[in-house]
Amino acid sequence: MHKTFSVLALIAAVAAPSAVLAASIDASLIPDGTYTVKVNKVVDSKHIDVSMDNGSETTLSTGRESVDFTKIKAGDQVKLSLIKGQVMVYLDLTSH
Repeated sequence: MHKTFSVLALIAAVAAPSAVLAASIDASLIPDGTYTVKVNKVVDSKHIDVSMDNGSETTLSTGRESVDFTKIKAGDQVKLSLIKGQVMVYLDLTSH
């Protein structure tokens, strides 16, 4: 019993850092720039949930009326430009 508990504690300690890396961050805290992200989910035409290269996840919204996420889908790789946490332009890098 004690051995099982020790193994479980060790597994939890090893898994904890990876859980922290996958934490969700506020998009407004991401510095302005160009990023390549993986789309986890298209929430609607103006919002997407993505995974950043560093493993963190966030929900991004459009920064312009002309930006529309209906042509992308979960699993796509997207290159996008962020200003103040909002997507100003994007390019779907996934060939469909």
